[in-house]
Amino acid sequence: MKLGIIREGKTPPDKRVPLSPQQCAEVKTRFPDLELVVQPSPIRKFKDSEYAELGIELNEDLSDCDVLMGVKEVPLDMLIPHKTYFFFSHTFKLQPYNAKLLREILNKNIRLVDYEVLKDEKDHRIIGFGRYAGIVGCYNGFRTLGLKNKTYSIKPAHECEDRVEMESYLNDVILPNDFKCVLTGFGRVGQGAREIMAKLPIKEVSKEEFLTKEFSEPVFTHLNTGDYNGRISDNGYDRNEFYTQPEKYKSTFTDFAAVADMYVACHYWGEGSPFIFTREDMKNPNWKIAVVADISCDIDGPVASTLRPSTIADPIYGYHKQDEKEVNFSDENAIAVMAVDNLPCELPKDASEDFGRVMIDKILPSLIESDPHDVIGRASETTLEGKLSEKFSYLQDYVDGTLKD
Repeated sequence: MKLGIIREGKTPPDKRVPLSPQQCAEVKTRFPDLELVVQPSPIRKFKDSEYAELGIELNEDLSDCDVLMGVKEVPLDMLIPHKTYFFFSHTFKLQPYNAKLLREILNKNIRLVDYEVLKDEKDHRIIGFGRYAGIVGCYNGFRTLGLKNKTYSIKPAHECEDRVEMESYLNDVILPNDFKCVLTGFGRVGQGAREIMAKLPIKEVSKEEFLTKEFSEPVFTHLNTGDYNGRISDNGYDRNEFYTQPEKYKSTFTDFAAVADMYVACHYWGEGSPFIFTREDMKNPNWKIAVVADISCDIDGPVASTLRPSTIADPIYGYHKQDEKEVNFSDENAIAVMAVDNLPCELPKDASEDFGRVMIDKILPSLIESDPHDVIGRASETTLEGKLSEKFSYLQDYVDGTLKD
């Protein structure tokens, strides 16, 4: 097998890679029968010379590769027919902006393996950048807090060389003694956010303590779905019922919004579930939250202050609670919103190395050696014969352009 690492072609450019230079060298040692080639790129965080110095072949022409790996969607004119591709295609949820991409993949008899649907034998996602979304997003949240309150200013993550430099600026974070922060979500994103919380002078407390006690030191609480949702009929909670019949539930998050200063949103929100808070909720005179770091970034959805995604270059905007519109985040009546939707791009070196570690340990063995749990097959949206695989046959109307809302 010959494996090629492709140059990222999407605009705006992405500096991440599926394998760092050191990891490419490790792959060659671990899988000696595998040929590995890297397409030159002027935009990667890792320079071409770093690959070359470790004996990794650089070649513009990848036409003789069997498998091609990137990160983001591949531009249509860069797709090479009759290859197996690994990248985030953003198609399996019927995203309208990528129907043309999937159509072209089928026309060129390409087998698409989407990272987002790579699952283990227990049907758990294997690989992604969620951890670094949580790490960078939580850091950005506390940067937003300092700017909103005019109490401190720390360097943007994307201007840092790596995570070590970024985290060094956490020493400059100044939190009021009565500060309270609430987090939601315990997946990779939430765990990543906790890694930042662990480096701050802030203590974790239970949800009950958070709601009922006053503290003389900064505190946070970390909530799961059952902590801020209750059955409409009796305020009870059953996890299975909540996920299968979410219409029976309502959010109780406003209890936390009445005492918290900041909210870090790391949850996964399913269609049909109750909104965490609504625009009307924010108009309540008891509302206290002044900073929202919406790492989950569902637009105009469960976190109602998130009107749009923000950008790495301009990460913060304000939401006016009464007027329901975007304003400057320094406005006295504004909630400061950080809703960058490509957070891992701010630390491309660390995010790439984290991603590549999982690639080597969990994905490449299934691709190169044996795949008893059909990890690769189950994540293949298309076949080399230009057909949708059986699992993804529901995408046919989407591909044909006949999908109705």
